[in-house]
Amino acid sequence: MNDPLILIIVALAAAALGALAVLLLRGRNNAPDPQVSELARQQTELMGRLAAMAEAQQQTRVELTQTLHERLENVSQRMGQSLETSAQKTAETLGTLTTRLNVIDEAQKNITELSTQVVGLQDILANRQARGAFGEVQLNDIVTNALPPSAYSFQTTLGNGTRADCVIQLPNPPGPIAIDAKFPLDAYHALRNAKDDAERTVAARQFRSDLTKHVTAIAEKYIVPGETAESALMFLPSEAVYAELHASFPEVLTKSYQARVWIVSPTTLMATLNTVRAVLKDVEMRKQAGVIQKYVALLLGDVGRLNDRVGNLERHFSQAEKDIGEIRKSADAISSRGEKIEAVEMGEESAADALSPPSRESRQG
Repeated sequence: MNDPLILIIVALAAAALGALAVLLLRGRNNAPDPQVSELARQQTELMGRLAAMAEAQQQTRVELTQTLHERLENVSQRMGQSLETSAQKTAETLGTLTTRLNVIDEAQKNITELSTQVVGLQDILANRQARGAFGEVQLNDIVTNALPPSAYSFQTTLGNGTRADCVIQLPNPPGPIAIDAKFPLDAYHALRNAKDDAERTVAARQFRSDLTKHVTAIAEKYIVPGETAESALMFLPSEAVYAELHASFPEVLTKSYQARVWIVSPTTLMATLNTVRAVLKDVEMRKQAGVIQKYVALLLGDVGRLNDRVGNLERHFSQAEKDIGEIRKSADAISSRGEKIEAVEMGEESAADALSPPSRESRQG
């Protein structure tokens, strides 16, 4: 009943009733007036219309309320579904984010462990003895992966009392080749970390001096006439040091060539050892050449005997073919005699002709 339209209708009805009451009061004092009666009738009709309008307004209000309620329910349902979908997507996103965070945590742990290992490696490389052991371990790994066990030996003592990190057992010539691992890392770091030309000059001088000393020491210790080859290998376990040497210190390389000391890196050493493996394989095949020739001679003898036996078998086949031809002639003669006997029985040939002695060719058949 709080609808403004209904309140207006009620107010109008009340005003009409008031006016009707006034007219009725006047009609009591005076004679009945047709106009008053007509006005009363119209007032009654107006009241009916107002009541109908109020009822229609109430029905419309109910329908509007129901429609709004249905739409609100639809909106609530859609909002609920949307919220549920959003919650599912949010949960999936959070799950994916959690998985990725776990992966990041694992990667962070690996990075931490790698950093620890790098620090440990730096500590190892900072110590000369540990650095030398690192070079020897890398040398051992490369050699063992490239050659058979019979082709090398480690920490081998030579005739002059020196001990080589590795000796490659090659036949004469050239003979066993000694390999010694060297790692001039301090001079290389000083060269790479030089801040000005003066520091770079000092570091380059130190790097050149260290490598020259290593070349001279290897040439004096590990090239033993009559025992080893006329050359030796110096192994640098760092490709960066090897590249710096070839890029900026050609005079050191010239001295190493003159001393017959070949400087190798991990990559070039692997290539060299692959060549050595091919040489060893060729030597082994040459050792087996006598045995191979012996078996080839036996194989040729077997082939000769097989050829003779095939010839004998061929002669047997020829004789058998000849015998088969003779047998075929005898069979033809027998068939011819049978036909003549049959002709005598049938009276087609005279008895004298049928029983005449066979010709010479028939007797040979």
